Amino acid sequence: MKDAILDVHEKPRTSQLLSLSLQHMFAMFGATILVPKLVGLSPAIALLTSGIATIIFILITQFKVPAYLGSSFAFIVPITIATETGGIGSAMIGSMFVSAVYAIVALVIWTTGYKWLINILPPIVVAPVIIVIGLALSGTAVDMAMNITVNNVSQYSLQHFSAALVTLGTAIICTIYFKNIISLMPILIGIVVGYAYSAAIGIINYEPIQQATWFAVPDFLVPGVDYSFTVTPTLLFIMVPIAIVTISEHIGHQLVLGKIVNRDYIKDPGLHRSILGDGIGTFLSSLIGGPPKTTYGENIGVLAITRVYSIYVIIGAAILAVLFSFLGKVMAAIETIPTAVLGGISILLFGIIASSGLRMLVENNIDFGDKRNLVIASVILIIGIGGAKLEFSETFVVEGMALAAIVGVVLNMVLPGRPKHEEQTTES
Repeated sequence: MKDAILDVHEKPRTSQLLSLSLQHMFAMFGATILVPKLVGLSPAIALLTSGIATIIFILITQFKVPAYLGSSFAFIVPITIATETGGIGSAMIGSMFVSAVYAIVALVIWTTGYKWLINILPPIVVAPVIIVIGLALSGTAVDMAMNITVNNVSQYSLQHFSAALVTLGTAIICTIYFKNIISLMPILIGIVVGYAYSAAIGIINYEPIQQATWFAVPDFLVPGVDYSFTVTPTLLFIMVPIAIVTISEHIGHQLVLGKIVNRDYIKDPGLHRSILGDGIGTFLSSLIGGPPKTTYGENIGVLAITRVYSIYVIIGAAILAVLFSFLGKVMAAIETIPTAVLGGISILLFGIIASSGLRMLVENNIDFGDKRNLVIASVILIIGIGGAKLEFSETFVVEGMALAAIVGVVLNMVLPGRPKHEEQTTES
C-alpha cells in the first residue's frame, strides 16, 4: 500500500514496535480508566480486559483489523442504574446479555447480510440516542466538577471547581491547538495536568499510593463468587437496548478504519466477525468485572497520523495494557484522581458524545422539515433525557435511554414516509 509506512501484516522493528504500541496504549488509556472511575468498577480490571478483549478481537477477525477495544461510554448510565437497583453484579450480568445480543446479530449477519441492520438503525434513530447519552450525563459531570461531599451533604467548592476548569482547559487546548499525536490524547493529558494542579493546591490524598505495592493482582468480580447470577426483566431492558447504539458505532468505526487502511472490513473479514469479536470481548470483560467494550476512535486516529497500520502494534498495545493493570502503584495513583478532575474532563467528553450525535444528523443530511424525522428525534430526546419509564412490576421497568432507543426503532418502523430503500432492504 503506497500510503502506509507499515501495512497491516508488516512487523516493525522492536524499538519502533514499543514506541508505537505505547502511543496506542496512551491514546486509549484516559477514556478506558475514566469509565470504571465513573461507575464504581476497578480501573485495573478495565485496563486488563481492554487488552484481553483487543487480542480476542484480532484473533476472531483473522489478524486483519487493527482495532483497539476500550471501555464503552454508552453504558455509563445503564451500569449506574443497574448497580443502584441490584448491585454491581447486576451490571456485569447485563453486560453479558449485551454480548449475547452481539453474538445473535453476528449470526444473523453471517446468514443474511448486513444491510437490514443498517436500515433498522438509520441516523434518525441512532443520532438522537447518542445525543441522549451525552446530555443524560451532563448533570453528573457538572456536579462532579463543582461540588464536594461533606458529612453526606453536597457543597459547592471553588477550589475543586478550579481543578476541573484547569483540566477542561488543558483538554480543550490539546484538542484545538495540536494536530499531532497530542490531539488524540486530550483526556489523558487533561487528567495529568489536572492532577498536577490538584497536587499543587493540596486536594489529593496520597495514602492509597503509599499503601499500595508495586505489583498487585486486580480485584476481579466473578459470578457465583462475588455476586449471585440473578436475571430480571428490568435488568435486561436497562442494558440490552443500548446495543442499538454500540453496534451502530461499531459499524461506523469499521467503515472509517477501512477507508484509512484502504480495505473493506465490512466484507473481509466481515462485519459478523468484527461484531462477534466485540461481543466476546465484552463477555469476557464482564465475566471478571470489567465494563463493556467498543472499538476506539482515538486509536483509529493514531493509525491515520502515524500511517503504521501493523496489527503487531495493536497487539503490543494490548499486551502493555495487561502489564500496566498489574502495577499496583500506578493503579493506586489512578484511584487518587480527584472527583473534580474527572468532572472537568467529563464536561468535554460527554459534550462531545452529544455533539457527535448532532454531527451524525448533519453529515447524513437529515431534513427536519420532514415531520416524520422531527417526530422521531423529538420523542427520543424527551423520553431519554426526561427519564420516562414503563413500569409493569417491581422487577420489570423500562426507562430512560433504553426506552428511548426502543421507541425510536419502533417509530422508524411504523411511521409512514419511510425511505423506500430501507423498506425494500428490510423486507428482503
